[in-house]
Amino acid sequence: MVAMSQQLLLAFLVFAVVTLFTPGPNNVMLLSSGLNFGVRRTLPHVAGVTIGFAVMVAAAGLGFGAVFATYPVLQTVLKYAGAAYLVYLALVIGLSKAPEPGDADRRKPMTFLGAAAFQWVNVKGWVMIIGTITAYAAMATYPWNILTQAGIFLCFGFLSSLTWALFGRWLQPLVKSPWAVRTINWSMAALLLGSLYPVLAEG
Repeated sequence: MVAMSQQLLLAFLVFAVVTLFTPGPNNVMLLSSGLNFGVRRTLPHVAGVTIGFAVMVAAAGLGFGAVFATYPVLQTVLKYAGAAYLVYLALVIGLSKAPEPGDADRRKPMTFLGAAAFQWVNVKGWVMIIGTITAYAAMATYPWNILTQAGIFLCFGFLSSLTWALFGRWLQPLVKSPWAVRTINWSMAALLLGSLYPVLAEG
C-alpha cells in the first residue's frame, strides 16, 4: 500500500488543472491547429503533447533533472533554443492562410514526434516540471510520487489538449473570411510570443 498525502494530492490536482488549461505555447498551437486543420488531423499533435509532457515529467523526476544540476549550461541552451523555436513557430502560425480547396493534402499539422520533441524546449513546460518535482514531491514515497504526477499530467493533459483543439475547430464556422483567419492566426502568434516573457524577464 503506497502512503499518499490526500491534501498534497488535491493541491497538486488543482496545480495541474490550472497550469494545463491556461494559455501557453502548447495550447495556443493546438487551438491554431484545430482552426486550420480540424480536430481529426490535430489528434497526433494532441497525443504528442500529452504523452511527450508526461514522459518528460517522469524523466525529470526520476533523475534526468540531475543532469541539469551538474551541467547548468545545458538548461540555458535548451531555454534559448526553445525561445528561438517559439519565435519560428509564431511566424509559421502568423503567416498561415485560410484553408482552400485542395489544401488538405499539401498542408500538414504538427506530427506526434514533433509535438513530443517540442516539450523538451517548451519554457512553460519546464516551469511546470520544476514546480511539480519540488513543491509536491512529498505527496507519496519515491518513485510513486513521480509516477502519480506523470499519470495525472497524462490524463488531464489529454483533456486540456483536446479541449483547445476543439475550441479551434469551434471557431471555424465563425471565421469565414481569409482576413478573419489571418487575424486570429496573428493573434495566436502574438500570444505565443507573449509566452516568452518568463525567459526574457529572467534574462
